Amino acid sequence: MLWVLFLLVAWGAAAISCVRLCLAAARLGDPGASPGEARQARRAADGPELTLYETAFLAGGPHRVADLALVTMHLRRRLLLAHTGWATVVDPDGRDDVERTVIRAIGPQGQSPIAPVRAAAAAADAVRALADRLVAAGLALPGGAGPDLVTAVRAVRGAALLVAAMGTAALLTPGREQGTGGSGVPMLVWFGLPLVLTLGALAIARMEVHPYSSWASPAGQRLLDVRTAAADGPEDDVLVAVAVRGVRAVADPALRAALGGRGARNMR
Repeated sequence: MLWVLFLLVAWGAAAISCVRLCLAAARLGDPGASPGEARQARRAADGPELTLYETAFLAGGPHRVADLALVTMHLRRRLLLAHTGWATVVDPDGRDDVERTVIRAIGPQGQSPIAPVRAAAAAADAVRALADRLVAAGLALPGGAGPDLVTAVRAVRGAALLVAAMGTAALLTPGREQGTGGSGVPMLVWFGLPLVLTLGALAIARMEVHPYSSWASPAGQRLLDVRTAAADGPEDDVLVAVAVRGVRAVADPALRAALGGRGARNMR
């Protein structure tokens, strides 16, 4: 009757992971906003489109905002990002608070590795203020609550694989015929139920809350979807693409190498 132990493990993994996914989706759908804040979020969702920094934050959080600032300054010749992983100041006058934070992080020498500059910009007061405004408007999740949902989805996927593995192990267990009447069909039915449960939960999650944003609330996701469509359109703007998709949207391989930090690592 060893297969019963496998069955209990499969059911336990499926039940726990699905409950966790339901709780994470519930928190995402109602992040604790008051009725007044909910009305404010609806007004914000119906208002003007997101700025580039707001788009970057909702799509990728503080580090996406820092990446966007670095790419913007590089493309507009205010900063030189070398493929070696170093940033050099060309124009010391930042156009906004985030750019001024980048320049201060580079330091008085005018040159610095990109990684600490990105980290300093992501943790800057200007980015925190941006996050606070988006949270107050109901467009962002406090502290990036979305990762709970991403983790929960991964847990359900893992549970589905575990159920399949437990079912296979049960079928290969010697002496299983004693508990199944000589046939593996009842056993497959018992293992099929948690498999259907996990796959069904994944399908519902994909329809209801996909994409699994780590930062945007449902209202913010609606505005982000508009920006995403613009980034995929025929008049694609590289800064919009970077805000929505991150560094991988950069076409220049040298710039991607600079932001990826490979050059800096090679110098060590």
